[in-house]
Amino acid sequence: MYRDVSSCNTYNYGDALYWDARYVQEGGSFDWYQRYSALRPFVRNFIPLSSRILMVGCGNAVMSEDMVKDGYEHITNIDISSVAIEMMRRKYEYIPQLKYLQMDVRDMSLFPDESFDGVIDKGTLDSLMCGTDAPISASQMLAEVCRLLKPGGTYILITYGDPTVRMPHLSRPVYNWKITLYNIPRPGFQKAESSTPSRKSFLEPIPLSEKGLLPADFVLEDPDSHFIYVCKKINDTEIDTIPTYQLTADVL
Repeated sequence: MYRDVSSCNTYNYGDALYWDARYVQEGGSFDWYQRYSALRPFVRNFIPLSSRILMVGCGNAVMSEDMVKDGYEHITNIDISSVAIEMMRRKYEYIPQLKYLQMDVRDMSLFPDESFDGVIDKGTLDSLMCGTDAPISASQMLAEVCRLLKPGGTYILITYGDPTVRMPHLSRPVYNWKITLYNIPRPGFQKAESSTPSRKSFLEPIPLSEKGLLPADFVLEDPDSHFIYVCKKINDTEIDTIPTYQLTADVL
């Protein structure tokens, strides 16, 4: 259960060998889903410039470089692919704000508990959800992300997964996350001139239903848009303020 196959194909995106081969073949740089320019309002609002940040599944993206240009000072980048990490180490060896380590997000035991103020995930959880043993892999990754976040820290997840396939994983009480949901269109999307906007701004959070799902009247203007889950790790004294969502049988 909990395996999201809505945007998967025959590739095993959770396999290091797949990514090693892909980076050898493609080279260059590529940002999955969104560039930093589109995500900047969310990152700057929830993760201060002085934060120690973990970028999971960094690949060969330039997002961390763009964040350093924007004033961020401490970004640790990890990826399961040793090819990608070696490529990025060479590329950014003269930028001390960036550190690159080969690591599996399901086991980040190299880092002590509460090492980071912010964790950013642009498609990594999605990759695991397309791999074998998806529910176990997702649980292992999210448990590690929670362990590494300091109280008050924030995990920002950018994903194709809507709440029906992501909230069953993210809303588990053990994580102590207060979750706020946003949705932004894919790069280059142009809305039909005749369509009526459903929201004033993409920076406006989407209210979740009592079951942790999208409101019945929510209009998804871009069917290939990206959801942004902002998960704040709250202190033990705030646990009672976390909403609990009663998930229906069709999402279990």
